[in-house]
Amino acid sequence: MKSKPVIILGAGGHSKVLIDLLKYYNITIIGITDPDSSLHGKSIMGVPVIGNDHLVLEYHPDTILLVNGIGLTGQTSRRKQIFEAFKKQNYCFLNVVHPNSVLASDVKTAEGVQIMAGAVIQTGTVIGANTIINTRASIDHECIIGSHVHIAPGATICGGVTIEDSVFIGAGATVIQGVHLGANSIVAAGAVVTCDVPEGVIVMGVPAKVVEKE
Repeated sequence: MKSKPVIILGAGGHSKVLIDLLKYYNITIIGITDPDSSLHGKSIMGVPVIGNDHLVLEYHPDTILLVNGIGLTGQTSRRKQIFEAFKKQNYCFLNVVHPNSVLASDVKTAEGVQIMAGAVIQTGTVIGANTIINTRASIDHECIIGSHVHIAPGATICGGVTIEDSVFIGAGATVIQGVHLGANSIVAAGAVVTCDVPEGVIVMGVPAKVVEKE
């Protein structure tokens, strides 16, 4: 995978996974930005934390690519905000796909998609911008996945599922075939979703039921 030099946004745990993957592809990492000033001047896995996000603006959008290192723990707003803010400034985000993931030949991915080790994505699937398909997640045929979605490690998405924007699906959750997940909904870890989920709710359990509205 060839790439312009990159800057990683965010110095948390997800960024470490991305650093390891970018190094595998021999991609030059200029540095990491993070709002936490206590990290500035330090390094993470040999990559310097160069300052706040505004330092990205010192680089012309044509000369670098960005990698969104902000992970999600049940809410997607920060990752979405940072992506949209830099898109308005004409910056582009790198797609990062682990070599040990399996993608059908016709899978379509928008900008800034991240697919981690062991993920399997089957034919006819479409993945929106800035979405994470995390470690060992399984996406079966003809799923439509929106933007700013996080499918956490070990989740299973059966065929023909539609996932709207900004949905979080927790580790080990299962979504059965044909289900529709509304925007900004959260599926708790280990849940089994057997019917459609409305927008902006949290579901958990086996079978999954609504437990809280945002």
